[in-house]
Amino acid sequence: MANKLISEMGLPTSIANIFAARNITTAKEALSLTEFELMELLDVGMARVTSAVAHISEIVSPPTQTALSLMEQRVQNEYMAGHLPTRLKGLDEALGGGIPFGVLTELVGPPGIGKTQFCLKLSLLASLPASYGGLDGRVIYIDAESKFSSRRMIEIGSKSFPEIFHVEGMAKEACPLILVLRPTSLSEFTESLQHIKISLLQNHVKLLVIDSMAALVTGEYDQGPTRQHSLGWHISFVKSVAEFSRIPIVVTNQVRSQSHDGTSQYSFQVESRGETVDDHTRFDSHLVAALGIHWAHAVTIRLVLEAKAGQRFLKVAKSPISPPLAFPFNITPSGISLLNDEGIEMKGPQISTIHYQGHEDIINFDSERLQ
Repeated sequence: MANKLISEMGLPTSIANIFAARNITTAKEALSLTEFELMELLDVGMARVTSAVAHISEIVSPPTQTALSLMEQRVQNEYMAGHLPTRLKGLDEALGGGIPFGVLTELVGPPGIGKTQFCLKLSLLASLPASYGGLDGRVIYIDAESKFSSRRMIEIGSKSFPEIFHVEGMAKEACPLILVLRPTSLSEFTESLQHIKISLLQNHVKLLVIDSMAALVTGEYDQGPTRQHSLGWHISFVKSVAEFSRIPIVVTNQVRSQSHDGTSQYSFQVESRGETVDDHTRFDSHLVAALGIHWAHAVTIRLVLEAKAGQRFLKVAKSPISPPLAFPFNITPSGISLLNDEGIEMKGPQISTIHYQGHEDIINFDSERLQ
């Protein structure tokens, strides 16, 4: 608007001609001068200058909006954007309908807690026909840790939707709708993202899952500026994909230990070195989400999965519309199942603390079934 021509603003012809004669042709040029400077340059009275400046300012200024109109616009945009229901009643109610379109939703937690289980169920829901509450579309699943299991997905489908999956051939129809990519490096992942952005609309993709972002970034670079620069680029790109495609994007994130000596270690790196998890006190209350503060700001929804006192909890740790809530849950043959739909409201640092306590039947590193 700053470059809008004064001749197109409807000023009286006499004053418009004076602006043109003094080679002041745009709103920016006029408003860059004080009224006294304009009065001297145009050689007209202050009243005419004040009137002309007020008229130009009104034309180029953005329209004002009330708080009510902004709220109504946001509600309308959210309605148009839509949600992918998780079929977890309490969580869907807290999130206003499910996993929102057009933004990043993060699942963060230790290994074996159920992040991939959640992603498998969401992938299945997105590929279901709309008549059964699905999005009737394709899914792109970036499986960075080789945890995707089509067998487990079919089991979840047959237990959750027996009326669908007991139909002959239904499983064969559902699985091809989910495209699984397994990049072995960050460079391969970057290349995959470039192709994904192009194919989202062409292939009727309704969900993008990245499982997990931390596994792709960690180890590629040290913890220095190079890693942060690379992560910053990927954050911006994934966010642009979300905004461009208006589909739900779900990204899993790992946790890292924050010990008293100041060192940090990712939980899956501990596992890879063959260390045991018998000492639960080492993990409890010393776990934080990986990837740092810039990543935390990039995600709109953060769901934390943790285990404490032998029980798993799903916490809504970050949401623009939900209070901090925790839902106890189990993993069943049909996937994640909430034990109640009310949720427990969390206060203070509890909502961001990631606990990792329990027994081997709660946190099982070796069971592919619970990944």
